Amino acid sequence: MKIINLFPLSIIQEKILLEENIKTEMHNEIESMVLNSKNKEYKNKDHSWTGDTQGFEYLHKNEKFKDLFLHIKKIAIKYLDHLKIDENFVDLYITRSWATVSNGKENILPHNHLQSHISFAYYLKKGPDDANIVFNGEHFQNEVIPGIFRSPTIKVKGLIKEFNFLNAPSIDLNTREDDIVMFPSKAMHRTQANKINDGRISISGDIVCVLKDSSLLEHVMPPLENWDKL
Repeated sequence: MKIINLFPLSIIQEKILLEENIKTEMHNEIESMVLNSKNKEYKNKDHSWTGDTQGFEYLHKNEKFKDLFLHIKKIAIKYLDHLKIDENFVDLYITRSWATVSNGKENILPHNHLQSHISFAYYLKKGPDDANIVFNGEHFQNEVIPGIFRSPTIKVKGLIKEFNFLNAPSIDLNTREDDIVMFPSKAMHRTQANKINDGRISISGDIVCVLKDSSLLEHVMPPLENWDKL
């Protein structure tokens, strides 16, 4: 029997090894941001602190994070290469970047980033038992019986013999401190619920791809110098 698996979701996972003094400086800067949150009433007690909702959404403009973003640029180019996109045709722009801090059972609900093309999460501080990032299925290509992979009663009953990448409604990606994951911004993702976090800190961001030259090309954003503000 021959099985052909089509249309995978590709996520890049790699290590970024920074000097400890640089990591400590970033850690202290993020702690200062948490203390100086500008929208404290927005944070739900069950959800993680996210800098993009608290007035700190441009970490890439902060000198203390410079070394990190030099690595992120290189990894973004690797990601494009994996997808066989020629990086010589596009400029990459980081549009937003922010820290996320999780304590106790705080988590992040399912969401995606439709305002960008590529997103990433780098784990500045993460214990082995802290919550992982979870990617949720959306299209369920193999769901021959509608709802069979997502039904909680079917899961309890054991109708599905084994959940794997062919039928799982979501997949937890095992990550460690210093890891970065990069993925299409449109991919639905969240963090694990009901896991105890010991001050887990991640740094997330969004990247937009813009053509260097849009001549004779119909798709992809044209160069910024040709834009006019209305």
